Order: sequence, then C-alpha cells, then structure tokens
Amino acid sequence: MKFQELNSLAMQATRILAIRHGETLWNVDTRIQGHLNIDLNETGRWQAERVGQALAEEPIHAIYSSDLRRAFETAQAIAHAPARLAAQTPTPAQVTPHLQLRERHFGHLQGKTWAEIEAEHPEECKLWRGRDPHWAPSGGESLTALRERIQTCVNELASQHMGEQIVLVAHGGVMDALYRLATQQSVEAPRTWHLGNAAINRLLWTPQGLSLVGWGDVSHFDQGHGAPRDETTT
Repeated sequence: MKFQELNSLAMQATRILAIRHGETLWNVDTRIQGHLNIDLNETGRWQAERVGQALAEEPIHAIYSSDLRRAFETAQAIAHAPARLAAQTPTPAQVTPHLQLRERHFGHLQGKTWAEIEAEHPEECKLWRGRDPHWAPSGGESLTALRERIQTCVNELASQHMGEQIVLVAHGGVMDALYRLATQQSVEAPRTWHLGNAAINRLLWTPQGLSLVGWGDVSHFDQGHGAPRDETTT
C-alpha cells in the first residue's frame, strides 16, 4: 500500500488510550462504587502518576474523563505529568469531564461489599454473576444500557478527533464495555480479560466501529509494587 493511502487511512481513524482510574480503598474492600464519589488511595495516586509518566511522550489531542473524582484525578495526573511538561509533548489545556463515561449505576447496591450483597440479596447476586443483559438493580443500570451508553459516547467523542489520539479515563465497567465492543463480544459472554487499575488499553475507532490494538499494559508498574487490581463488578 502506498504511503498516501496509509496516511489517508490514518486520517480516517481515531486512536484511543483507554485508562481505568487508579486504585481506591473501596477497590481493596470489594465495595461497589458505581456513581458514588470515592477518592484514590495512596496506591491509586501512585498508579496515576506512573501512567502519566508512561504516556509522557505520546501526543494527546484531548483528554476526556468521567467526572467522578477517582477518574478525574487520574486524568489530571496524565495531563500534568512532569515528564510530559518537560518534554513539551502536545497536550490539551485541560481535562474535559464527561458524565457518559461514568461507571455503571448499581442503584441500591452501591456502597455494599460483595459479601453483603451475597448475604442480603442472593437472587440479585445470581442475576449479576450470571450477566443477565437486561437485569438492573433497583435505581440502577443494566449491562445492555451501559453498553449502549458507552457506544454512543465513544462515537460522539472519537468522531471529533479523526487522525488524532485521545485519552478516555473511566471505570472498570466502561473498560469492559469498550473491550466487548472492540472484539464484538456480547455482554453475556464470560470475561477472560483483565480490567486493571491504571492499565493502558489501546483502541482504534473508525466510523465502522472500534478495534483492539493492545490491552492491559501494566509495564509502567514496578514488579510487585502497586500492581493493579482486577475489576470485581463485571
């Protein structure tokens, strides 16, 4: 293929760096966060700094983040990484919060641990574990609704940045939806991929949809220190 053709194809695609937020105390406790506003813990702040350093030399044209603090703080660490500023790498002036990048809403189950849900709501726990696509906890969101929300959001954002690279900072459920969209897997399919805190995931968007470039890169973490926790709610 000629260079001109390759360049034309590149201009018709948007490169996406999809990052789950750094660790929180509730991640450690396996407590359901959903739309609740939980801060990063010390490990999570360290993870955010490391992912910011890892991406310091990558040109980024826009950074979109869930408005929830654990994600937004992670996004800020990427945007303002000292190594990025020192290298004068192209960077947007600010992080743009986006409500549609929030975690799945878990309704009345938010704030509970898995052990509490299993003990207090065994039937709902069974539907959750079985990945029923249409079940939603009271006041919450189904897997199908989450997937549709994320697909619409990504199409909206990526279509504004053809030929550019953007960052999306969000949550485990959002990362799971992105992986399934990129690999054309249903929401019911068992999960075999990791959704680690502050792992780097690479996707390519075109008007035809998402494709997977790379997933779960945690090479920016020291061996045995700050290793990302896998998501427990998907």
